[in-house]
Formats: sequence, structure tokens, C-alpha cells
Amino acid sequence: MPVLGERHDFAHPVEGDQAWSESYYFNCYDPGTDTGFFTRIGVRPNEGTMDVGLSVWLPGGELAQLHAVRECHVMTDSDLDVGGVRYERIEPMRVWRLTAGADASVRDLGDLGAATRTVPVAVDATFRALTPAVGGDGQGRPGRGASAATGQTVGKGHLEQAGRWRGAITAGDTTWELGAARGNRDKSWGPRRWGGPRMWRWFSINLGEPDAAPEEQVHLGGIRIGTDAGDLHRGWVWRDGAHAGIRDWQVTTELAADGLTHRVSHVKATDKLDRVHDLRADVIRVAPALHDRDGRRTVVYEGLARWSYLGDDGHERSGHGISEYLHQLDDQGRPVVPIE
Repeated sequence: MPVLGERHDFAHPVEGDQAWSESYYFNCYDPGTDTGFFTRIGVRPNEGTMDVGLSVWLPGGELAQLHAVRECHVMTDSDLDVGGVRYERIEPMRVWRLTAGADASVRDLGDLGAATRTVPVAVDATFRALTPAVGGDGQGRPGRGASAATGQTVGKGHLEQAGRWRGAITAGDTTWELGAARGNRDKSWGPRRWGGPRMWRWFSINLGEPDAAPEEQVHLGGIRIGTDAGDLHRGWVWRDGAHAGIRDWQVTTELAADGLTHRVSHVKATDKLDRVHDLRADVIRVAPALHDRDGRRTVVYEGLARWSYLGDDGHERSGHGISEYLHQLDDQGRPVVPIE
């Protein structure tokens, strides 16, 4: 996966597919306050909409969520503002500012059947890149096999980048300052159909002490996507001041009693330098999201995780990030692709 230039932080040409989307995603977690967020804005001009989702991790296992949609019939990369949530590009590929102010629904992730409550939530946080943006742009190229199938359902172009966050989160009368927060961002362009992939396993990982020297930190990201043409493995690792692509993700999972929710992900990521990165995600809590669209029932489990890492150099590191699983469900609510 190459390093991408600044032009990819701006809008890409819109193609004729009705499901065309340019989407922006950010995640953040501060272990010192046990707070953070994950959020996504999707611009879908052929459908005439811009949508946002913002989920805020609150201490003790609660999650505050809001969703909104507004009209948007043209592609934009400067008016990313919907439902009280705004993304602002300060320096391309370097600095983004996220602000939000709206009422959100709060639920206890340990008891999803419990009643929710509504609280005002505010976010003002700035992302500063720790790594270059890496990814690929398949726009204008047909692709083959699993790559072509993914391009019709998940996107033709994609980038990911690790960064540090500074700012604050407020819920109700309580404010938490983001002091040791890190996270990743990604951006995708192309057709987005939630019911398209048979499954995916997506990982966003930041390792080492947040204030350690850059050479002491390790960052990884990437995905294994199941398609009718086979599995596609994509990803990257930043270590020792340089990046390499990931060519293979091997994953085994320890599940909760429901047989669906992941609790531990055991991951071996082999990069294109033939280094094996041995990783374990102990999931702190999981936020499920259901999508009923395109004749498919899709569930995405966003798992906030404590990651541990053993590199091929024998150096152990720990940190935090995301272990995200997407499943297509059958009529009995079981995953179409068995969980490995």
C-alpha cells in the first residue's frame, strides 16, 4: 500500500453508481479517562444525502449515540456538517478538527435491553497525524477477483492514518480532557453497500506509550473482506519509521455466550517484508450497529479493545484500538460466514 498524496484528502470524481459514497471515519480513545468516540460522515450525492453517526465512549461502559441525515445532491469536501456534527480539514493529511453539539441517546452496553436516556453531548477534538496516509486508489481501473468485488460494495479507494487527539468530550455536566488519546482515521470513495461483503474483520491499532518517541511506537490497520470471489487482505504497519503493506491476516476468535459477539481476537498479520506481527485484542466493550438494506441484514460490531503485540524482533508493546467484525445474518440471526 503506497503513501498517498494530499489530493486524496479532497473529493474524488463521482461515478454513476447510485450507491456512490465518499466517507470519512475517525476513532479516538483515551485510556486515562476511559472516553473517546468513533464517527463517520458519508456523502452520497447520487442518493441526495449526507449522513452522520457519532458514538461516544463514556466511562463505565455506556455509549452515547446520535444519527442524522440531510439533503446533499453534490459532492463536497468542505461542507461536512450534519446533525450538529462537523468535520473540518485544517491541513490536508495532517490535521483535522471535529466538533459536535447535540442531544444523544445513552445506553449501557452491558445491558442492551435497558432503557436509554437522553443527554447533551459536545465534542471538540483535533487529530494530528502520527504517520503518513497509506492506501490505494482503484478508480479508473477495473480490478480482478476479490478486488473487483470489493470495489463494487466497499469502495474503489481507501486511506488510513494514525494520529494523536487533543481536546475535550462533554456529556451532561461532565467534561473529560483528552490527554493520552490516540486513534486512526480512514477515508473511502466508491460504491458503499453494507449488504455487499460476506463478512469483514477490520483492525485499528496503536501500540507503545502515547508520548514515546515515534520509533518506539507501532501502528497497524487493515481489513480482511469476504467476497464471493474469495477473501481480500489489505492493510499496513508503521514500525521503525517506515511502512509496509500487510498481505495476510490470520484471525481466530473467542466468542461470548451468544456465539456472535467477539471477546478476544487473536491476529497474526504478515507484512510484505515477511515479518509476522503477533497481536491479541481483549475487547473492552462492543457497540453493535444493524443495517437492513439491499435485501440483507448486516450487523457491525465495533469492539473497543486493549491490544498487545509481539513483533518479530521480540519487542512487546501494548496499546488500544478497534477490533471490528461485520457479519451478514441469515433468517435465524446467524452469521452467513462462520466466525473463525
